[in-house]
Amino acid sequence: MSLPPEKASELKQIIHQQLVKMDVHGRIREVLAETIREELAPEHQQLSTEDLIKALRQRGIIDDVMKELKFVTDVNAKERTSPPKPATHFVDREPPVLEKTNIDPTRRYLYLQVLGGKAFLEHLQEPEPLPGQICSTFTLCLHFRNQRFRSKPVPCACEPDFHDGFLLEVHKDSLGDGSKMVDATTMLSICDPVHMVLIKTDTFGETTLVASYFLEWRSVLAAENGVTNVAVELLGVGTESKVSVGVLNIRLEMYPQLNKTLSPEVTNTQFALERQKTAEKERLFLVYAKQWWREYLQIRPTHNVRLVKIFAQDENGVNRPVCSYIRPLRAGRLLDTPRQAARFVSVLGYERAPVIGGGGGKQEQWCTLLAFLSRNKGDCEDHANLLCSLLLGFGLEAFVCVGTKAKGVPHTWVMTCGTDGTITFWESLTGHRYIHRPINPNDPPVVEQPKPLYPYRTIGCIFNHQKFFGNCQPSDAVEVCVFDLHDESKWKPMSGEAIKSVCPPGSTSSVPSFPPLCASTTDAAIASNEIELQLRILVSEHRKDLGLSTVWDDHLSYLLSPALAAYELERTTSVSAGNEEFQDAVRRAVPDGHTFKGFPIHFVYRNARRAFATCLRSPFCEEIICCRGDQVRLAVRVRVFPYPESACAVWIMFACKYRSVL
Repeated sequence: MSLPPEKASELKQIIHQQLVKMDVHGRIREVLAETIREELAPEHQQLSTEDLIKALRQRGIIDDVMKELKFVTDVNAKERTSPPKPATHFVDREPPVLEKTNIDPTRRYLYLQVLGGKAFLEHLQEPEPLPGQICSTFTLCLHFRNQRFRSKPVPCACEPDFHDGFLLEVHKDSLGDGSKMVDATTMLSICDPVHMVLIKTDTFGETTLVASYFLEWRSVLAAENGVTNVAVELLGVGTESKVSVGVLNIRLEMYPQLNKTLSPEVTNTQFALERQKTAEKERLFLVYAKQWWREYLQIRPTHNVRLVKIFAQDENGVNRPVCSYIRPLRAGRLLDTPRQAARFVSVLGYERAPVIGGGGGKQEQWCTLLAFLSRNKGDCEDHANLLCSLLLGFGLEAFVCVGTKAKGVPHTWVMTCGTDGTITFWESLTGHRYIHRPINPNDPPVVEQPKPLYPYRTIGCIFNHQKFFGNCQPSDAVEVCVFDLHDESKWKPMSGEAIKSVCPPGSTSSVPSFPPLCASTTDAAIASNEIELQLRILVSEHRKDLGLSTVWDDHLSYLLSPALAAYELERTTSVSAGNEEFQDAVRRAVPDGHTFKGFPIHFVYRNARRAFATCLRSPFCEEIICCRGDQVRLAVRVRVFPYPESACAVWIMFACKYRSVL
């Protein structure tokens, strides 16, 4: 392809500016000096162009330059073309890529590269996606020592084209001397694994948990040159936790390079000792738990049918103490109040663990926090564990309650104990709060008893990260339960020391640490506009099929905004405000002799077509959308309220005004 002279000179100028900006010349000089110093003998100082290019390629400088140039070209292309890219293309869901990373020269870093995958046999027949075609994608989420990373989405395939690098900071909090470079021996004592979660996103935006893997990275400490390649076999989740789903090729490298590597015997001995220590602690806890359970059954034979849950299976089918799923979690500046935390947890999607086949049985799967947050949905246990952890972070005394709802359906929810003895139940799936006032069955019939508003029927046990109590009151009905946790005749406690031995921070077990919450990347205004535009098109098409024309009233649409903001405020704070101004504005906008109808609805997803189909199932909403009459004007307003992670509350309000003809 030939270019006109002026275009060629312009291109050269752009490349030159980019090279200067990246200080490529300085980096080449450094590599040249380093290559001569390290790789050539003093008597042989000849260096060919091929040697230099090879050295630049090995250090990733050529790749960096090409990426930067490609990025600049994309920006120019965006500036030249006025229409934006369609929001449906999967590339738009990429996280923002940081151009530069600040590296502290006194710290050690682990550079983890994912260099493709293979043997994802479920996608063996998957056709090659055409350019721009919407397709299912894989995304890899990582967590290591309070750092989180997310790969670019890649199309699902038998050999997915993962090519991502993650720079993980390796440091020890209790080093004391901050300026001292961490050596290999010190890093060997850092037993935190790299938690990797693979998520599949289908063409409708629905996410599925494919695999969850804990990578032992410390093998790189014994690798020659501080570089090692690992083939990681990923196993499925839940009922498929013994089935391979695919293999990831991973390259691990230490930065800066280690002055002295460890021998494989040292690392293997350390791993064996850690496994032995963990297994012994878990064995002792199991012995204690069995003894506690025998004592609990001897109190009353009916305790055998109460929902007292001491262990729960995670997504990998590993049995872990329930207390290990809880940890005080501080949300930084992402959440301001406990009630806002409850609202955030409630807008994360609810989905029961998938079961293969019928039978109606409930598959147990308590997800690790990273797996729950990465796929943005989970079962009621996942929601309750996260809400309890957040409330503990806000300084409340919170517990997860295990019991049943109506018809004996197992359920978990959260309870907080006030300093004045007030017991509050928090429903993690809705954000609703209920004050518990126990009924005294011994009171005479004339005494008026409180009517419980909560949906809970029985309660078997409560727990948090430090305590576990089994309900040993004569009845396990919630409405008659007294939550005096100091009275061992009502609540049988577990030993705090026993719990501490297998739950962080007192343990060195395989329990993963909690990842920090991430700020939302959703632009509320853009997301609201996109959904609103799509809904207008869907309504117009639906009315056209019915032989009706559609006229939109933009002013009336705008007037619906305060109502949507008030609805979300009420869900978050339980305080209603601003309704008078909204009603007054609507009265002014609707002329005499006209009728106004409005229908608000709430979703936790941003799929406009799915939301529209749900709205049509409501007779009130269908009446507005299919409104017939004189001078019919339609309005729709969408308001997206983003929360941490990818969670969002979506409020939609359809409205119409028309002349009443009797």
